[in-house]
Amino acid sequence: MRHERSTKPQAAPSSLLQSSFRCIACLVIVFSTGFSGVAIAVTGDESESSSLKQGPLCDGAASSPTMFAPRSRPAQQILDITWLVIGIVGALGVIVMAMIVFSIIRYSHKQGDENRDEDEPPQIYGSNPIELAWTVLPILIVFVLFMVSARGIFEIEKETPPEGSLEVTVVGHRWWWEFDYPEYGFVTANELHIPIGDDGAEIPTFLSLQSADVIHSFWVPQLAGKTDVVPNRDKNHLWLQPNMAGKYVGQCAEYCGGAHANMLITVIVEPESEFKKWVAEQQKPAVEDSKVAKGRHVFERTACINCHTIRGTVANGTFAPDLTHFMSRTVIGAGAAPNEPKYLRQWIHDPQTIKPGCDMPAMKLTNEEIELVCAYLETLK
Repeated sequence: MRHERSTKPQAAPSSLLQSSFRCIACLVIVFSTGFSGVAIAVTGDESESSSLKQGPLCDGAASSPTMFAPRSRPAQQILDITWLVIGIVGALGVIVMAMIVFSIIRYSHKQGDENRDEDEPPQIYGSNPIELAWTVLPILIVFVLFMVSARGIFEIEKETPPEGSLEVTVVGHRWWWEFDYPEYGFVTANELHIPIGDDGAEIPTFLSLQSADVIHSFWVPQLAGKTDVVPNRDKNHLWLQPNMAGKYVGQCAEYCGGAHANMLITVIVEPESEFKKWVAEQQKPAVEDSKVAKGRHVFERTACINCHTIRGTVANGTFAPDLTHFMSRTVIGAGAAPNEPKYLRQWIHDPQTIKPGCDMPAMKLTNEEIELVCAYLETLK
């Protein structure tokens, strides 16, 4: 009995090829863009009332944050595993696509096929070599990927500090980062300073991460992978071992509320001698300057002291960043704006114009009071 051949029009091979190429192009774009959208520069010509998105851009280490330019041992391990996975699945994808293209071209409907009388090609069932191949090969591929990934996970997720490492406790807040240096006895915010040897030798830094409110995720792609910061649970751990000095930028990678996009992380990797100088400055109490006594008085009689800490003053809050050495930082609002007088005055006047959704209210100060407070804060170096 002969089979009736369908004369229903078939899809053109070119349409399927075009769709496949579009999919591949989309994947390439996703991988190439990576994390480059975290920090968006804002020019000084924009209006003061605009919502600033400027974060601290990376310096010579990379033009923008990206996992494809690792500058730390854990980040390099992650990238090595990534390339292995991409290589294996990419090779499989090329093989599959080649077979599909070959089948489309070789067996596509051609003009004149309706008049051919030959039967369908013979159907082969139960080929042991073929079934063995498509059973064993996937198992081997999955086994290799599992073993490599498991090894990488155990190496990256250390539960105990590496020998000779700097220990820092990281606390995620809505929407800023607190860095506690228990070895040196001070707390800072939003900018994590860690050392590298003066001769370029790698010095590990061991981070213990926790949350004060909701789930956050600590991610500096050039230095390490993502690590969740979970409230009401034991601390998670992460270690960094940079091999190049510079400024590195990260981002909270877990949606945590309205100001999530402006919860950036700045990591300053500096030679050990410079790091020790920075530590010595951070250990000092706040600067007392009689020239800005009026500004300090305004600050101390507002609700600022209930949220912020300035060591040596009546301000002892823990809800907001420690301001003892506020002007030693390069950014305001966890990377929402540069720490410059123009933006500092705008921040004091109304933080929502710089970081919409943040928990800091506008204190309704007069222009004169704002100038006095800013003058005081600018002495806290």
